[in-house]
Amino acid sequence: MSTELTKSTIAIAGENALIVYFGDKPSPEISRHLANTTQILKGLLAESLVDLVPSYASLLVIYNPLKIDHHGAQKAIRNALKASANSNMAESSDSSKVVALPVYYSTESGPDLQRIADHSKLSIDDIIAIHQQIEYRVYAIGFAPGFAYLGEVDPRIAMPRLSTPRTKVPRGAVAIADRQTAVYPAQSPGGWNLIGLCPQRMFDPNAHPTMPVQVGDRVRFQAISRETFLDLGGQL
Repeated sequence: MSTELTKSTIAIAGENALIVYFGDKPSPEISRHLANTTQILKGLLAESLVDLVPSYASLLVIYNPLKIDHHGAQKAIRNALKASANSNMAESSDSSKVVALPVYYSTESGPDLQRIADHSKLSIDDIIAIHQQIEYRVYAIGFAPGFAYLGEVDPRIAMPRLSTPRTKVPRGAVAIADRQTAVYPAQSPGGWNLIGLCPQRMFDPNAHPTMPVQVGDRVRFQAISRETFLDLGGQL
């Protein structure tokens, strides 16, 4: 068993909440362990569970105090952690799904592509190819519903956030900030570097599920043409 999977700690986060810390920083191994523990806990807590809120390397567990007490919830968490680690789920198996997201990469849809090319000394075609080569892990979801933080970007195309954020980033914008990449689920301000547009909705309150990805899932980007982007409902 990996020693990284034995570092989890549990702390009180409220009168009916506990938080599990899986490590100091996110990694693919911790992300798998977190996702598997989350799934196991859903079954162990069942109707006693109010909500599970996963993040980069932690999991907030909110429970119903009328159905389970602090000690019972903590015992369920420890059992879930043990089941995830001892069954080697986090090391040899991956219960997460792989989601393919189409992207129209171009200087028209990605106004920062040329700047990234100048910074990296690579061609725009190279940047597009490199961005598609990696299978990204969903480390967290925030600052808006459906905004999935994906990691980790190849260091050759990593870029710091803009010094002055844009006041308006379009829905579907595919972007890079440092070693992370993401798709903006709605029009909003933002300081990430824009490299393309994705026609896939990342958050739809009327759909089930409301988001195509969850923490722990993996994402691959696939280049599409301008024509295909528009046929899929994308807007320029």
